[in-house]
Amino acid sequence: MNRNAILENLANWRPKSERDTLEITGDGWNAAITADCVDIVGCRLWELSLRRSAEGPAVDVKTRAEQICARVTGLLEPLRVVEVDAPNNTALLRSERPGQIGDERFYYELLLNGDGGSTLSRYQTPQEGQPRRQQVAFTLTHEALGKLVGDLTR
Repeated sequence: MNRNAILENLANWRPKSERDTLEITGDGWNAAITADCVDIVGCRLWELSLRRSAEGPAVDVKTRAEQICARVTGLLEPLRVVEVDAPNNTALLRSERPGQIGDERFYYELLLNGDGGSTLSRYQTPQEGQPRRQQVAFTLTHEALGKLVGDLTR
């Protein structure tokens, strides 16, 4: 997906509610950017989902996962392949090492589908007394988000 399409759409978008989704279509892709807050420099994202809107070349999901780990450089932590589910044609990528703020640990999780789609979220590890991880918002500049979308759709 074209980086400029992302930047142009983000420049004029302000979420109407606390968690709003901007949908962008272009270059054979559909992007759904769900954000809590967007300003002229960046956004506080809840989730980024990308889906092919046109047929693309078939790529082995394991190969694609490895390529994405090497290509994506705009996140706080580098990604690594955690699991490849060949029968279901999916792969799970996570932060190589979780980020830490005080006692709290955070990591990205990217789920790749064999059809070219992907979904990126950020999580906080469970703290004492919490039964499971919690999804949290993460912040990216518009430029970093544009590069990320380009890296994931290349």
